[in-house]
Amino acid sequence: MFKLPNLNIGKISLLVAIMTWLSLLFVDITRLFGKLNQMDSDTAPEISYILEIIFFIVVYVYFNHSINNSKKNNFIDLIWRAAITGIVATVISIFISIFYYSLGESRLASDPLLRNVFYHIDFGFATVFLVSCTLLWKHLILYQKTKKVVQQWQAFEVGLLISMFFVFFNNNTLDYSFLFGLSVLVLFGASLAVNLKWIPYLTFKEKWKSILFMLLIQFSAAYLFIQILTYSQGNTLYLNLTDNLFLLSLFAFVFIYAVFSFLVTLFNLPTSSVFEQKLVEAINFQRLSQSIKPGENENQVLDILMDSCMSAAYVDAAWLELKINEDDCKVIHQRYVTNSERKDLQNLINSTRPFSEFSWQEKNNDSKILSGKIQDLKYKSVTITPLVINKQTVGRVILLKEVKDGFNKEMMNIISTFVGQACISVENYRLLNEALKNERYKEELLIAQRVQRSLLPSTLHHDETFEIHGFSEAADEVGGDYYETQILGDNEFAVIIGDVSGKGTSAAFNMSQMKGIFHSLVQLNPTPKEFLIKANKALSHCLEKNHFITTAYYIINTKERKIHYSRAGHCPTLHYDSTSESCEYLSIDGMGLGILRNQLYEKYVYEKELFLNKNDILVLFTDGIVEAKNENSEEFGYERLKKVLCKFHHLSAEEIQQKIIDQVYEFIGLSTLPDDDYSILVIKFIK
Repeated sequence: MFKLPNLNIGKISLLVAIMTWLSLLFVDITRLFGKLNQMDSDTAPEISYILEIIFFIVVYVYFNHSINNSKKNNFIDLIWRAAITGIVATVISIFISIFYYSLGESRLASDPLLRNVFYHIDFGFATVFLVSCTLLWKHLILYQKTKKVVQQWQAFEVGLLISMFFVFFNNNTLDYSFLFGLSVLVLFGASLAVNLKWIPYLTFKEKWKSILFMLLIQFSAAYLFIQILTYSQGNTLYLNLTDNLFLLSLFAFVFIYAVFSFLVTLFNLPTSSVFEQKLVEAINFQRLSQSIKPGENENQVLDILMDSCMSAAYVDAAWLELKINEDDCKVIHQRYVTNSERKDLQNLINSTRPFSEFSWQEKNNDSKILSGKIQDLKYKSVTITPLVINKQTVGRVILLKEVKDGFNKEMMNIISTFVGQACISVENYRLLNEALKNERYKEELLIAQRVQRSLLPSTLHHDETFEIHGFSEAADEVGGDYYETQILGDNEFAVIIGDVSGKGTSAAFNMSQMKGIFHSLVQLNPTPKEFLIKANKALSHCLEKNHFITTAYYIINTKERKIHYSRAGHCPTLHYDSTSESCEYLSIDGMGLGILRNQLYEKYVYEKELFLNKNDILVLFTDGIVEAKNENSEEFGYERLKKVLCKFHHLSAEEIQQKIIDQVYEFIGLSTLPDDDYSILVIKFIK
């Protein structure tokens, strides 16, 4: 069977754009040469107009393909790409001006053929800059897109397409129809330019970069526009290509959006970037955590869950299904969709991949979130998040949007976090009711212990450069110790360990709040100091006045072989230095989270850096390890811990962890019960 080759649209469109520009230059030079020599070239101006339109379209296709297939599509990369394109076009135009200035009033300076060659060069690079900027603005405008914004952009693109052909009606003359069309497109572009939802997601440093890049773009657009006006006012051009409705509309749109972005970013500098939204998400997380109270039921938790998910993802319709038996489900909390519409959508969703692959009996549904497209006239994208309680799928949340690809990664992460916490709240409610009905307090605590255990990670993230192994044991049925890891990017990992004040169920409850805040904030990739400051602010809304959390936060960069870390009243980290073959505790000050609940807390947070070598070891632990007491009330202490590490540093991370725990239990004796939670993380750098 004949198989068509895979066409590279990017390379083909680039080649066609270059050939079209050369053809346009040849046609215009030929016509100009004929006019100068009083010869009839038999070349109609419409040929130049057609070549100009083809050039516009092919450049548009090239950049649209290039941007869609680019792996670097974050906000700053997009803006920098627009800025560098403008800088290149501006520098080339400046060099042309310098060249003509150096010629003075020589004969070559007044040569119309040479002037037209440089005119076409300016025209080509200005077009590349404007079209690329417009498509880059498109990605920014359609971030967290809604149906209305998508329709507005589509109408704007249609208007731009029509403006390309306007030259056939007015031959690039600035008549009233031209001014009217330009005014309409400028106003349309200005209405789109107010869509700046991406700006709050920039960090403080990224906002400064954005301001600089926007200034460069404004300068480039203004300079190229003035240069084109200079050409238009001259008398040496045979065919005017730049007094074009399409080009002038793009100049206005690019400049207006750059100005709006610059001003809004500038006025947003004093804010803490996206943390405002994350704080709202943390508060919603708190509402889910505290939604179960005596006399209330799980239905209220699910109601809060629906509101939180719809708010976080800008959802157009949603409902929640609860499993009644093997063959039947009950729909509750239906939002913005009628029963008949919902039934049709259910049938469509259940028959469309990947949603058709959903199984109520799947064991790992708690880590699965399904997202994709459906062929519906109104709704284009759907996400389904299972509700898993005690390893059983009891329901699922269906969220719908009227635009394609309406759910980005950040939205799905926060939805998954909300659903996970709602499941914990619902499970706690069911456990509490079971305990009240059957008066089985001990059984309720044992189940709560399993819930608390599920909050600790089953796997710890790492790469081939280091080993990591953890251990946690609660003094009571449930405890308040917490540790976790998260991949931040290539060769970069976040590690956290914490200890909640108090014991029992209250400590475990506060531990679940800390886990939710960690998952919300770690998506922002803050520095250790920034993480503790933001976590303290979020916990100030959650913790009771007499509660606090000690924690330590680390960012490990295996490529640069270093860690950045901050401590909030937690036990110091024990470090084995392979170069000096010595063990020392890392000294850094810090105050526990929730102790000081105002801006003064920032003064008590510090950050340090440590470079790592092969066979270096870090031991992170809670105070239960060093404060473990034997029959004589003697503590295990920091020195004994240091000696254990120095003695067994040649072992693997798992073996070192086991040796430390064995030594602690041997010290306290079999007859002594632990009076605090034991938690430890051992990290060994093997490369």
